[in-house]
This record gives sequence, structure tokens and C-alpha cells, in this order.
Amino acid sequence: MKKKILSTILTAALVFSMTACGVSAPETSAVNDAETPAAAADGEVITLVMAEVNPLDSVAGMTDQKFKEEVEARSNGTIKIDLQAGAVLGPEDQVLDQMLGGGGNIDIARISPFSLTPYGANKTKLMSLPYTFVSRDHYWNFATSDLAEEFLLEPHENGSGVRGLFYAEEGFRHFFSNEDISTIDSFKGMKVRVSDDPVMNGLVKGLGANPTVVSFNELYSALQTGVVDAAEQPISNYKTNAFPEVANNMVLDGHTIGALEVIIADSTWDKLTEEQQQILVEAGKATQEYNKQISEEQENVVLQQLKDDGVNIIEVEDITPWQDAVKPVVEENIKGQEDLYQQIVDMQ
Repeated sequence: MKKKILSTILTAALVFSMTACGVSAPETSAVNDAETPAAAADGEVITLVMAEVNPLDSVAGMTDQKFKEEVEARSNGTIKIDLQAGAVLGPEDQVLDQMLGGGGNIDIARISPFSLTPYGANKTKLMSLPYTFVSRDHYWNFATSDLAEEFLLEPHENGSGVRGLFYAEEGFRHFFSNEDISTIDSFKGMKVRVSDDPVMNGLVKGLGANPTVVSFNELYSALQTGVVDAAEQPISNYKTNAFPEVANNMVLDGHTIGALEVIIADSTWDKLTEEQQQILVEAGKATQEYNKQISEEQENVVLQQLKDDGVNIIEVEDITPWQDAVKPVVEENIKGQEDLYQQIVDMQ
């Protein structure tokens, strides 16, 4: 249940360090008073709890912080975002279960869109199909389109109880392992960590590996103890979660974009005024622009750090065998939505 605070409160200073990544802290966009939606007449302050599984110094965490700053600035402090990072509110599947169940105290969450697939998000599923997006520009052409707006509303329209506010990204996702993964054949027989997502299961099987479901907050120990041999994440997450310590090989296969989505519970949305809802929407747009600026910059900085630290970074010279191996996954998951999928492909 959301907390409501009837007296004026002071905004706590957001302190975090990004010196290890060489990226500056987000700056809040200037908002003219005349353009700022009016707060409630009685000056009521509301606090919305936001969940994030990654650390604050990850691209996702930095994006969340920008959203928090934008919301609080645009609302003149009448909407506070209580950002809980590092999976303190649970792994993504538990956060989603709580939000979609209509209970608990989580109002907003940053998720990976493919996490909605088990909840009937058939449109959203298309975003995670392997090798759909050929570049960041391709992804952003989609993420800022009218079609993306339809995708954001899908979980609300199918009765799941949440809606998307905006998309962002954290770079392409790549496989990493404590074993040799220099060729596609290296994956045969490997135990590869997946979330409970049919698309990722199919992708891993297409590579000849064995998909193994492990929660994100258990992944480090799973790699350390041999429960799984490999996993996949964007470059930034790979480093900020200390995975190089237990899996020192990364192949830059870029099988899918690390799409980010910020969602809000319908029960929370419905209690907001139209002005407050618009604040969240506009803050999301500003956050998108910030994310576009930092994501690739962060990735390049971190990739060089990984190389300097001795991580075995493997470039893929010919991506065709990888694409061919997972074609059945794409064909199976676009059935009945071929035209919609083609719209996404054509946005490149």
C-alpha cells in the first residue's frame, strides 16, 4: 500500500558513485514553473516505491535515478520516488508476481520486457526474439514509435494489472562463461542460466545447450558452484554484478537488445490525478533521452575496463551461424503476429 505523507518533506540527497565507470551523474532537465503540472491543492505529498534488481551504478540503476529526479523536479516535490535497488525487494519474477497480483507495496518497477511473456504479453515477446534488432538505432526507432505505445499498454489491456511508462536499453546482451565459448559449438551440452522465459529457453536449446532456470540474485553463486556453466547479460550488468570473478569469458554475440521497461501498477496509476500521470509520462520521455546518451558510452567504458582486467573478450566475426541456429525460435514465436513482427524489423 502506498504511503501518503500529509506534511511537507525534504528530498533526501541521492548519493552514488559512478567514478569506476567514468560516467557523470544524471542531470535533471530544467522545468519551467509554468510548464509543471499543478500539485494537489492541499500540497499532499505521495511516495511511490520503485523496485530495481541491479545496483545503482548499472545503466538500469542510473536510468532509474534519472527518472526519480525528473519526477520529483517536475512535481515540485509532491511526488517522491523511493528507489529500492540491488534486488532488496526481491528478484524480478517476485516483484512482478507482487505487482500483477494487485497486492504488496511496490508501485513502480524497472523490468526486462521479456519478463512479461509468461503473463500473456504476446506483442512484447517479439522484442526479445534473437537478432530482431540489428543496432541501437533500430531499437530506438521502435522504442519511440506509436507501435511501442501499443506494446507498453499490452499488460494493462490483457488484465495483468500493470502498464508500461517507457522503454530504455542497456546495450546488447552477450553470453559469458567460466568455460571456453570461443565458437558456437562450445555451447553444446552446457548448462546456461535462463529466466522463466520461453523465448530464451528456445534460444539456448537452439545453441545445443541446456536451459537452467536460476533467479538473478542467485546467479553469481550458481556460476561459482557449477549449477550453471554460462549465462547472458549486457556488458554493464556483467561487470557491476561482479560476474567476471566467476565467469571470465564473454562472447560478443549480441543475441538480443537489453531492453528496459518501467512499469507502474494499475492500482497506483488509477489513484493518481491526470496531472500526476502526465508528470510520470513526461519524466519518462526525459529519462529516455538520458538513457540514449549514457548507455553506449557506459558500454564502451566498461568493455575497455574488462579487457584491461584480463577478461577474455571474444569477437564474433560471422554472426550467420548464430542466426541460423535460432531461426526456429523466431519462426515459432511470431506465429499469428508475422505482420506485426515485420513492422518491427522494417524500422531499421
